[in-house]
Amino acid sequence: MPQPSDDEAPDTAARRLLRLLADGASADELATVPGADEESGRLALRVHRTLSQHRRRENQLSALFDTAGDLAASRDLDAVLQAIVRRARMLLGTDTAYLTLPDEAAGDTYMRVTDGSVSSLFQRLRLELGEGLGGLVAQAARPYATPDYRTDARFHHTRTIDDGVVDEGLVGILGVPLLLGSSSGGGRSGEGGKVIGVLFAADRSPRPFSPDEVALLCSLAAHAAIAIDTARALEDTRTALADLAEANAVIREHSAAMQRAEEAHDRLTDLVLRGGEVPAVAEAVSQLLDGGIAVYDPQGLPLTPPAKSGEPAAGPAPAAVAESRAHGRAVEHEGHWICAVLAGQELLGSLVLTDRALLDDAERRLFERASVVTALLLLLRRSVAETENRVRGELLTDLLNAPGRDPVGLVERGRRLGVDLRRPHLLLAAQVPVDSRSKLAGAATQVLFGRGGLATQPVGAEHGNALVLLLPDDPSSSPGAVARTVAAQLAQLTGLSVTVGAGGPAVGPVALAAAYEEAMRCLRALKVLGRDGDGAASADLGFLGVLLGDGHDVNGFVAGALGPLLDYDARRGTELVRTLHAYFACGGSLTRAKDELHVHVNTVVQRLDRVEALLGPDWNGPERALELQLALHLHLLAGD
Repeated sequence: MPQPSDDEAPDTAARRLLRLLADGASADELATVPGADEESGRLALRVHRTLSQHRRRENQLSALFDTAGDLAASRDLDAVLQAIVRRARMLLGTDTAYLTLPDEAAGDTYMRVTDGSVSSLFQRLRLELGEGLGGLVAQAARPYATPDYRTDARFHHTRTIDDGVVDEGLVGILGVPLLLGSSSGGGRSGEGGKVIGVLFAADRSPRPFSPDEVALLCSLAAHAAIAIDTARALEDTRTALADLAEANAVIREHSAAMQRAEEAHDRLTDLVLRGGEVPAVAEAVSQLLDGGIAVYDPQGLPLTPPAKSGEPAAGPAPAAVAESRAHGRAVEHEGHWICAVLAGQELLGSLVLTDRALLDDAERRLFERASVVTALLLLLRRSVAETENRVRGELLTDLLNAPGRDPVGLVERGRRLGVDLRRPHLLLAAQVPVDSRSKLAGAATQVLFGRGGLATQPVGAEHGNALVLLLPDDPSSSPGAVARTVAAQLAQLTGLSVTVGAGGPAVGPVALAAAYEEAMRCLRALKVLGRDGDGAASADLGFLGVLLGDGHDVNGFVAGALGPLLDYDARRGTELVRTLHAYFACGGSLTRAKDELHVHVNTVVQRLDRVEALLGPDWNGPERALELQLALHLHLLAGD
């Protein structure tokens, strides 16, 4: 076989090198081509290196473009940041990658996300501007790289940063700034734009980073900065849209509430204009608020039957009514809502809403508006009642001043006003200081409301500036009890000390006029006795009641004073009444009393101990002793 000539050998070797280069042969294969001269081999290896660099650059650019596409497709900021550090680590083939962001409030940067990190100390690092490699990158807005950070004197080392780097085991570090060309986003401004963060790639062994690797990470950082800014903008947009949606929902809710309030206002106004009463308002509010409504007077007594079940049995809590009155708002108390019904500072009553533990603002305003409507109706009702009461007062005045002039006509006038003078009635005389009589008259109108009575202020010195009330007799309550109740009610309504005397019960104009005289005598007796602010009938005044009372009920007085002793003697056959009479007759001397009774002194002592047990420890006091002695004398005079 013929051998190639010297001229053919290099050319054939050159073709073989070209073929190997075209086939992607390795550098070792190129170095062992037979017949290739040294220059051809060196050129072939150079071409091989250039082609390898181009292929690597092509792969890096392809990966960079894929990364840019992925970042552009991501809308979540956390996902974008995680993708950035993961791609940085993959493109440069480093052990770790991480990213820091600026903290505008604190004036430093902090570790936001890492990939490949194993040190919690490192993951919590914060860098002041200019500190360490990352702080310098953030401050200078340019990339920095070091093959061995721990020995590189270019950087401002701090114990905190060095401890974190050593704990993570990092040696070679590359950091590049994330720059935005505009001023959007937070960060520091550099020559190429605003720094919004720093992207790092690091190895746990010494590693010099080539200019291509620096450029590659800078390219990734550029895409990352845009992706971060876009994600932030989208996040801001989503937040703004959420805020807008929330505001829109609030507006819709407010509009609906305004519409409901308008409808409720129209409904309540229509009730008032059609002459509706308080129960109708309560029923309407009950339907509007889907709860039970009850209306109470200032004393906590019900003015209307409850619109639904669930109202508090004992009425509204006084403390809750006082709180509502003080603040002018509905208040919640033990699962109920309570709103004071006010006319200025005057308390007309209260509304209680049950079965609704919670009320929104619109419902609360509706409930409070219902209290205003209720106040209007109560004022209207009171105005009508005051007008009627003036007419009724004229009847009562005629009844007191001239009962015998036309008794039949007085009875007929009473019938037309809804007062049957043929039935038993009580006469009450109430008194306050002269300058407060008008306030007392208004309070009396409220006390009489719904009770079918009359009230007037008779003119004349003989009436003693007293207010007179005519009330139907209640057999279940004594006249004295009624007087005390009315005194307490008038005092609460006026804020004054009101004294009330009672007379009766009586039937017919003449007897009622006499009962009025008795009531006035009781009133004067209460004033003389210093019992201002109290209420009483003649039966409550002891022997004074016998003297002042129109009927002079002697038997009732004796029974009231000596009843326990009389009953005990009747049951046991003892002589307690006789012993007490002897004791008083002997001037309180035990020795003289035992001689009078012909018993041992110890017997007298024992009987008087029994008297004390039956009558109370004050039986021998001056006032009580006087009453007992008078009762004993009347008892003996009666021959019982």
